[in-house]
Amino acid sequence: MGTASVIRNSTSVAAARTTLDDMVLVHACKSGDAAAFEQLVKRYDRRLLSIAQHIIDNWEDAQDAVQEAFLEVFRRLTQFQENSQFSTWLMRITVKKSLTKLRKQRSTREVSIDEDSQSDRDMGPFELADRAPGPQELHREAELRNILRNTLQELQPSLRVVFVLRDIEGLSTEEAAEVLELTPVAVKARLWRARLQLRTRLSKYFSTSVSRRHVGEYFAMDHGTTR
Repeated sequence: MGTASVIRNSTSVAAARTTLDDMVLVHACKSGDAAAFEQLVKRYDRRLLSIAQHIIDNWEDAQDAVQEAFLEVFRRLTQFQENSQFSTWLMRITVKKSLTKLRKQRSTREVSIDEDSQSDRDMGPFELADRAPGPQELHREAELRNILRNTLQELQPSLRVVFVLRDIEGLSTEEAAEVLELTPVAVKARLWRARLQLRTRLSKYFSTSVSRRHVGEYFAMDHGTTR
C-alpha cells in the first residue's frame, strides 16, 4: 500500500471516529446534557469562525454569525434527523447565518448560495492547472494575506462560499455539495469560476498567476485568527 493510500485511509478513519464522537455528544445533548453541547462548541467554534469570517470579512459579524448558528442548533437539536453528519448540518447553518450578515452589510439585494444555477449547468471542463509562483511573488506574508482576503471579497457570494469550503476548509466536492444543498456539478462549476476569477484579479498584483495551492496555504495560515 502506497503512502497516499495510507494517508487517505488514516484520514477516513479519523473522520469516521469524529462522526461517531459527534453523534455520542448529540445523543447526550438530546437527553439534556448541557456539558455535551459545550464540547461540540469547543470542537467546531474555530472552524466555523474561519468559515464565517472568510465569507463576511468582518470579525464581529463573523462571531455573531457563529453564535447565532450554535444557538439555532441548540434550539433545533431535537429536530436533527441524523440523515447527515452533524458537522455538515452545523456548517450549513453557519453558512446561511453568514450570508444573512453579508446581505445586511450590502443591503442592496438578497445574497443566496443558489445564484447562477443556470450558468452552473452551462459550464464546460472544470480543470485549471496549478502554476508555481516565482520568487518575486513571495511578498511579506501579512501583505499577501491582505491582498488575498480583499480579492476573495470581490467574488460574488455564491462563488466565494464554494471556494471557502473547498480550497480553504478542504471539504470534498461531495461534502461541499451537501453543506450547500447543491449538486456536485454545480459545486465544480462554481469552484472553477471562483479559481479563474481569483487568478485573473490577483494577476494585477503578481507577475504570474498564484497557484490554487499557494492561495489555499495562505488562507489556511490565517485560519481562525484574522480580524
